[in-house]
Amino acid sequence: MSLFTGPMHYHLNGHKDLTMDKEVLKSIDPDYVYIPLVNGNAPCTPCVQVGDEVKVGTKIAERNDRFFLPIFSPVSGTVTAVEKFMTSSMTQADHLKIQNDHKHTAVRAFAAFDYEKATWEELLEFVKNAGMLGLGGAGFPTYVKYLKPENVDLFAVNAVECEPYLTADYKNIEENLSLLKTGTLALFKLSKAKKGCIVIKEDKKKQIEDLKKTFEGTPIEIRTVPNIYPMGWERTLVYELTGKRYNMLPIEAGMILNNASTAIALGNAIDNGMPITHKYVTVSGDALKDPKNVYVPVGTKAHEIIEAVGGYKEGVDNVLLIAGGPMMGRTIPNDAFVIAPQNNGLTVLINKEEDEVACLRCGRCTTTCPSGLQPVRIAAAGKSKDEATLNKLHVMDCIECGLCTYICPSKIAVTENVRRAKNFIRLQGGKK
Repeated sequence: MSLFTGPMHYHLNGHKDLTMDKEVLKSIDPDYVYIPLVNGNAPCTPCVQVGDEVKVGTKIAERNDRFFLPIFSPVSGTVTAVEKFMTSSMTQADHLKIQNDHKHTAVRAFAAFDYEKATWEELLEFVKNAGMLGLGGAGFPTYVKYLKPENVDLFAVNAVECEPYLTADYKNIEENLSLLKTGTLALFKLSKAKKGCIVIKEDKKKQIEDLKKTFEGTPIEIRTVPNIYPMGWERTLVYELTGKRYNMLPIEAGMILNNASTAIALGNAIDNGMPITHKYVTVSGDALKDPKNVYVPVGTKAHEIIEAVGGYKEGVDNVLLIAGGPMMGRTIPNDAFVIAPQNNGLTVLINKEEDEVACLRCGRCTTTCPSGLQPVRIAAAGKSKDEATLNKLHVMDCIECGLCTYICPSKIAVTENVRRAKNFIRLQGGKK
């Protein structure tokens, strides 16, 4: 695997100016929320039944296979049904339907907790029972990263947010610096690392200044990285900070990382006893009347959010609705899916038909790939269902960053072809 050799990193037009300086919309309060009963590919079991009354902060479900993850209600009201429909990951899943009574009656989910006085074991248990998960897109239970923090040299909070259009993490940081401080210091303690830092793009001058003031007198350093894509990807960031590469997990390179929004959520759990109930989400793109960031209950349907920001531009009748950003997000066929804890954005673009031509064999997708892969060869092997070649080409190392499609002069949907090849390998593994 090669990283940042030659021209395989790019400064993209981020379009972040569409939402960066606007006030966050916080008035969205849907009549119903739908909580996905799934974490990754693992189903979650309801802890409540149809007809039960719940409050903001009531535990309503949990994942309890080889990993544990509790899920909490984002609204007060009544559980009315379990409905199955498509998630933002393009898979079918049960959703717990809760009728919102709009009273916002809350219950403190966790007792007061002093992370500074707590033992390492007590802090790990708190993070586990608080339902902390990767809010940067992965959704993986946070405590698992810290089960064996051995030989950790550097702990980092990832505040890079390199995906075009998305500014949700930045707005979350701006509005919750105190919670970020609490959560970051708690995770730093949990990591047992020698050093700790928050990493952010070098062009975010205001945020950098605010962060330096907030963490003054603490062991946490504010470090900046170039404004290039995909700098926010874990492997890229680890290499940028340490010069080291790894096979499976960052801890192999002596690092543990968490997203900034995850650190803020942990701070809220420690300081206020509240679990993850709401999300900052960027709603942006050239097909929308008024792009902006919103703060919504988990389980809010995408179409309600789009309507709340003014809807689609007049005259636009063909759009690409993407769960996430335009590079790594997934295009969804309709806006009936809901915001899950790990969703950071809804990107809505005018669907401009591209005239695809035959591959020119220019090699740009290969020289651009931050994972050091050969997307053209992978696509060909995927089309012919050549499992051996796909494994030899390390198809599963693809992070679906979208650069190969972005750079392709033939306008081929290279990333989508590689994604299909990955799905083929997953299916073969399932059959075996």
